[in-house]
Amino acid sequence: MPEQTFKNILCIRADNMGDVIMTAPAIRALKETFGSRITLLTSKAGSLIGPYLDCIDDLIVSDLPWVQSAGSSSGALAAGIDEIKSRNFDAAIIFTVYSQSALPAAMLVYMADIPVRLAYARENPYQLLTHWLPDPEPYQQISHQVKRDLDLVAQLGAFTADDRLLLQIGSSERASLFRKLSAVTDSAERPYMILHPGVSEAKREYPAAYWIEVGKQIAEKYDLQIFITGAVAERELAEKVSLGIGDPAMSVAGMLSIGEFATLIGQATCVVSVNTATIHIAAAMQTPQVVLYAETNPQHTPWKSDHRILPFSVPTHLRSRNTVIQYVSEKLYTEHIPFPTPEMILSALETLLPGSHI
Repeated sequence: MPEQTFKNILCIRADNMGDVIMTAPAIRALKETFGSRITLLTSKAGSLIGPYLDCIDDLIVSDLPWVQSAGSSSGALAAGIDEIKSRNFDAAIIFTVYSQSALPAAMLVYMADIPVRLAYARENPYQLLTHWLPDPEPYQQISHQVKRDLDLVAQLGAFTADDRLLLQIGSSERASLFRKLSAVTDSAERPYMILHPGVSEAKREYPAAYWIEVGKQIAEKYDLQIFITGAVAERELAEKVSLGIGDPAMSVAGMLSIGEFATLIGQATCVVSVNTATIHIAAAMQTPQVVLYAETNPQHTPWKSDHRILPFSVPTHLRSRNTVIQYVSEKLYTEHIPFPTPEMILSALETLLPGSHI
């Protein structure tokens, strides 16, 4: 048993939805070990998945200035410190990828007088952190993001026997999904596959013309509906792909809540997606998937689920200026890899799909 007990913990994961999903096993370890009330400080984008993670009791939503976002202000940051201080947290755990610094967030919780502050850091944080774990990544090792986060909370004695990605989806979400699908198709109960072409960063894009060809080959080979998914901002792309494929493809981009989207993924025969939050939702729902994986961060592959990775190189003009990311690229991604062909994707699907759908 750990020597210390923490009843009111602040977890900080100020990134996107997929990042929050990957951090959830570590948060669950804290809750299971200490019986803690867990508050997650995250971005607006990251907060969308919060209601479906039963290890999280409350959310503080803040787009922090050291994380890519629509914008923040010094006044909002100062108000955020006051709010954090008012909640009387007894510990703060700051989760990061290896290319990020935890120290801006460490300053935030230091100023909020949280007595225990844990994070990875390369440089000596002195008083900013009470529990400093020198960051071995990526120069000594590279771990999956889930393991990286679990290793961090283990410094406090936190452990879980179940490190899977888990989402809690209610029956109401399943019912509302069926109603929405029934409104746009006469065959809502027919088996289907998902194609997810939308990305948050241009460097992860897979060409629309290739998506269309993939869909046409899937339609020719498999007796499946094809749903093209995406956010509201990705609706134009999804509709372009859907129209290019023709029957049996249909765009549902912008139609679904996060819970409905997760349900759609959970009931799919298979998912084909670029590396975005969709692949982590699919991993949580244990849906087989083919991932068109831009070589950005090797930590973020699907965790403990059936998948096939088809990598491709990031265009030179879109590569990160972050020197840590550049180091990894120079070490791991020296060979130029073109976009996977539609034929490669179909071959990967053949290893995942049950023969009854062929």
